[in-house]
Amino acid sequence: MEKIHLKDDFIKLGQALKLAGLVDSGVEAKIVIQDGKVSVNGAAELQRGKKLYPGDVVSFGGKEFQIEK
Repeated sequence: MEKIHLKDDFIKLGQALKLAGLVDSGVEAKIVIQDGKVSVNGAAELQRGKKLYPGDVVSFGGKEFQIEK
């Protein structure tokens, strides 16, 4: 599982998808999130601004990554 390392206390879901290289832009992130294609900790997430903290696991397109401090 890929890891995303935080510089701050949290990262927003749309930013995390871009950082992980799973989407190319904020617009693409917004679309896939609103379409219910992204899950956080096993539950579909529809908010692009959802704050992710260390330990959270994001799944999209058959790939997963975990947030770490």
